[in-house]
Amino acid sequence: MGEAIKNRYDFVILFDVENGNPNGDPDAGNMPRADAETGTGIVTDVCLKRKIRNYVETVKEDAVGYRIYIKDQVPLNRSDAEAYQYCKVDEKGAKEAKKKNERLEEDIRDFMCCNFFDIRTFGAVMTTFVKDRLNCGQIRGPVQIGFAKSIDPIIPQEITITRVAITTEADAENKGTEMGRKYIVPYALYRAEGYISANLARKVTGFSEEDLALLWEAIINMFEHDHSAARGNMAVRELIVFKHESELGNYPSFKLTCCAT
Repeated sequence: MGEAIKNRYDFVILFDVENGNPNGDPDAGNMPRADAETGTGIVTDVCLKRKIRNYVETVKEDAVGYRIYIKDQVPLNRSDAEAYQYCKVDEKGAKEAKKKNERLEEDIRDFMCCNFFDIRTFGAVMTTFVKDRLNCGQIRGPVQIGFAKSIDPIIPQEITITRVAITTEADAENKGTEMGRKYIVPYALYRAEGYISANLARKVTGFSEEDLALLWEAIINMFEHDHSAARGNMAVRELIVFKHESELGNYPSFKLTCCAT
């Protein structure tokens, strides 16, 4: 995958939404997430990472070293089992396997980092907590992204919609349409901050310059292959990157990112 990055980075993402729901809250009827006190809109870090994973999966198509660990319809244990097979161990014989190979956990971690882009980038929790069974442990990734918040308070709108497709035969005898609702944000500009640790990249996951270039590409294009009526028009308007001169950096993150608007 190449040599690990040598410089620390901080970055700011500015993206907007027009007539769409950027991140619905399932506990609130899928309304756009918002801060109850300030009214500012929220898009979670999980949502943004999902967009990045989807883009990498789309462009790399499971190429060697660029597979995605957290993906739809794929149990995590299925991917974990590949690491056990590579290390030629039985996951049920965890204690005996560790006695024979003191570096077993490191070997499993290295396998997962080498093969899965999102583990190498964001890290992962790969423990299953099954007694006496081997697990892939926890990996702290060098790339961290915070919640995105809108620059101004949002005003979600509830739109009533109708459909001519009736669900049941009984309903079809009594009505010709069914009613529904969807929520949109007419317009909002969101801001998210991110951080990349070269120290963790070197010591833990091996996140490389090639991975970094792909990450920037994925962030810029993360909405381009994710269009839907529910999300309206979403686009990344600006990606502002601060590159430090060393592994540990030479300026506090908050002093850099607070100036990026």
